[in-house]
Amino acid sequence: MNLPGAAEDYRYLVSGDSISRGVVYDEEKGKYSILESCFVTLVQERLKGIVRNVSRFGATLIKGIGRLEKEIGADHPRVVLIEYGGNDCDFDWTQVAAEPESTHQPQTDLDVFEHALAETVVSLKQRDMEPVLMTLPPLNADGYLKWVSKHDAQAEGRILKWLGSVTKIYWWQERYSSSIVRIAETTKTKWIDIRGAFLRRPDFNSLICKDGIHPNQAGHELMADAILDYIARNFSFLLFEAGTARRLPS
Repeated sequence: MNLPGAAEDYRYLVSGDSISRGVVYDEEKGKYSILESCFVTLVQERLKGIVRNVSRFGATLIKGIGRLEKEIGADHPRVVLIEYGGNDCDFDWTQVAAEPESTHQPQTDLDVFEHALAETVVSLKQRDMEPVLMTLPPLNADGYLKWVSKHDAQAEGRILKWLGSVTKIYWWQERYSSSIVRIAETTKTKWIDIRGAFLRRPDFNSLICKDGIHPNQAGHELMADAILDYIARNFSFLLFEAGTARRLPS
């Protein structure tokens, strides 16, 4: 990563979906909410320079990169952290439950996802910006199945009929995460192994919300630690000293 100049002058853009936005499921309130201390905020507290988070709930890679040109033009970032895949690999589960004998397609076909991601990182590099990719946090397949079937036993059974096995949910999402690594290696792009950080924890399901897919507060803290560790090992000059992190305005 070629990062000349004063670290305090750096601008960073985070482009992603609800995970980067900090969306969690609040069980007490019974609805989704946004964490004040999501991983982006936790990293920003230690990172020199300015971070702008343009992530959006429900975003796919195609939707995200469609807005990226405007967002880059406004900020002129040195580094662009790209976090997509969770919505891209998702299906219309209501339709699956209604027609388990039919063929169903994800929001973004895997080949389309890979091609678009590769084009995006190459385009950013050509404009002297540094793309950084991150793998997907693992999902809790059992919890996610219950969530998308709305805890309806009949719908769950029909979705399982289409899937063949609940483990296929995990396997399908993992394919998209693996493709991110493949694109990173093919294009010689920096990447952070968020998935590995979760899987090193035997209790990783405890870091995921009731919906089976969004990291909870502890999950976001783990993600922040993994990113900060990566920066400390490779670009320590970008970080404030431990104990001197700035506090962001509320």
